[in-house]
Amino acid sequence: MRTFKDNAGRAWTLSVDVSAVKRTRSLAGIDLLDLKGTLSRLEKDPILLCDALWAIVKPEADAAGVDEDAFLSALAGDCIEVASRALLAELVDFSPNTRERAALRVALDRTWAATEKRLDLMEERLPRVLERIERQITEEPHGSGNSSTASPASSASIRDPSLSGSSA
Repeated sequence: MRTFKDNAGRAWTLSVDVSAVKRTRSLAGIDLLDLKGTLSRLEKDPILLCDALWAIVKPEADAAGVDEDAFLSALAGDCIEVASRALLAELVDFSPNTRERAALRVALDRTWAATEKRLDLMEERLPRVLERIERQITEEPHGSGNSSTASPASSASIRDPSLSGSSA
């Protein structure tokens, strides 16, 4: 069992067992046992993730007098990430096969490590990208290639085609 705190400071216990899997199927329409499809959907859709969390903690919430709206209203930002990681770890632990559990744990750990590395790279590169954008913005009005700020050609430099080529 793993826990997370919502933004109202309430601690919730996530325990993925047969009852929680069945409740999640019926309340949220999510099959937690379809790891490949479900993990992808939960990763892309935080609302769906929160629906799954609600289904799992519903008995605890009912006992505490917390309704679905109050629970979901207290989920945003960091607590969703913490709850997501707790849920994924619980799903790994639910696997009935010891070897599969071990393999899933390695895959989950590597996924989290890769995510951290990607975020580290993004944090490292972002300041340079922003500096480049700021330079382009501040230098652009002074550039000579901007046709919207170029002055029109002088009328003296435009030749009338009817005047060239023939002498009367």
